[in-house]
Amino acid sequence: MKECETIVRRIADDRPGPILDWGCGWGQVTHLLRLCGLDATAFDYSPGLPEGTVAPLPRYPHIEAHLGPDPVKLPFATSSFGAVLSCGVLEHVARPEESLEEIRRVLRPGGIFYVFKLPNRASYLEWIARRLGLYYHGAAEHDAVYSLESAVELLAGHGFEVVEGRRANMLPLTLTGRIANRASPLLWAGNRALAAVPGVNRLATNIELVARSTA
Repeated sequence: MKECETIVRRIADDRPGPILDWGCGWGQVTHLLRLCGLDATAFDYSPGLPEGTVAPLPRYPHIEAHLGPDPVKLPFATSSFGAVLSCGVLEHVARPEESLEEIRRVLRPGGIFYVFKLPNRASYLEWIARRLGLYYHGAAEHDAVYSLESAVELLAGHGFEVVEGRRANMLPLTLTGRIANRASPLLWAGNRALAAVPGVNRLATNIELVARSTA
């Protein structure tokens, strides 16, 4: 949640206008965006549901999410949003090129596309997970990993100009339990400090991008 709060504060600083939480999952980021005063709309891919389904999210029932059965198509008019957020989503979609075109469609001209928690191909934590037989990105179908360069190239090829690009998160942030909770401030500070070290940060867990639609 500390990472989500940091992401939301970064977006709130821009005041980008109506924002789509693309692939909202449980809804925690939509919830935080709204707490910051942003006009946030939740959307998630839900195969098997009829088009036009809008339903409350079980963990955040005050949020009515748009649930779509199509893995690419978004149930929103062209130029509906000032921003779209992908928080741990772009790497999981079946057809990323088509999804990016659809995101650009629903963005206003010059709108912002925020990409957070995109898996870094060179992540040392992913390397460890593979060798321990744990889950790692790239193991499942439609599960992709990126370098900073390939992620920038992908977005640039679909009408986006990347204005910020960086590697983030050097330490495991999903530890649980009493000790992990007590160590959270130190862990988070160390995580951010290491991610700022050139060379070392090439092994970071994630890639973060902020891009503007050029159309």
